[in-house]
Amino acid sequence: MKKVRQILNIDSLHKNNIMGENVTVAVLDTGIYNHPDFGERIIKYKDFVNGKTAIYDDEGHGTHVTGILAGDGKMSNGFFKGIAPKSDIVSLKVLDKRGIGKEDNVISGIWWIIDNGKKYNIKVVNISFGTFNKEGNNKKLIEAVELLWDMGYVIIAAAGNNGPEYGTVSIPGSSKKIITVGALDDNIKMIVNGRITKNYSGRGPTKECVQKPDILAPANGIYSCSNGIKSGYSYVPKSGTSMATPIVSGVICMILGINKEMSNIQCKKLIRNTAIDLKMEGNRQGWGKINPEKMVNFCKK
Repeated sequence: MKKVRQILNIDSLHKNNIMGENVTVAVLDTGIYNHPDFGERIIKYKDFVNGKTAIYDDEGHGTHVTGILAGDGKMSNGFFKGIAPKSDIVSLKVLDKRGIGKEDNVISGIWWIIDNGKKYNIKVVNISFGTFNKEGNNKKLIEAVELLWDMGYVIIAAAGNNGPEYGTVSIPGSSKKIITVGALDDNIKMIVNGRITKNYSGRGPTKECVQKPDILAPANGIYSCSNGIKSGYSYVPKSGTSMATPIVSGVICMILGINKEMSNIQCKKLIRNTAIDLKMEGNRQGWGKINPEKMVNFCKK
């Protein structure tokens, strides 16, 4: 995370106390481990897989993602601090111990936010997973995600790791409404989903001929919180668009911490208008590399 913060100049924003305070983010994933880096900021946990009430993460993906987004780096003296370390966290377990999720569980998690989001001050929803099939027939999932967007939530989803061919963006990242994140640095071989690969970031266009992803963020070899099962209160590296997604979610938390009145559409336009054009194909980069510093400066005008 230190490297990510350097690439995006996040520490200069943190020095000005721009850390996502008073903003709650919901993370739909494998759950969360009660890592010290989250402090007392896990304000709600809900298990849609096994129905347990105790906080847990039996895979580790959700803990890692949440650490990138909102860990405060306590156990590393700030070295592995996340993007929005003062944001509150709602963790919704919709994926099992293999990191696999049933569509019904994911939709149940989305509906829980629809019913309870205001109660917990949820503004941002992070979805660091997706399903990929060429038929793209996950209509119910897309409809649920877009309903949540239409209610005003900022939804950020992964482009998936099925690239580099055209039309490989995962669902629900293929939704035209939400913000879809690709990997900035997937040109280097890394272990992603248990396989050594590169150029893996999902590419558009979608089935509906929408250009995706929308934005790129670092994705390779990112150290973040472990789930403690084998490694205690430590940190582990992971790679993929799952890791890029919470970076963007964290930036949005910081932005909403400055201006709570910004709508999801305004947030999306802000990402677009401040992105750094990398001169890649549109179906590879979207608008380009996320530019947190310029986004913050724009909000302060």
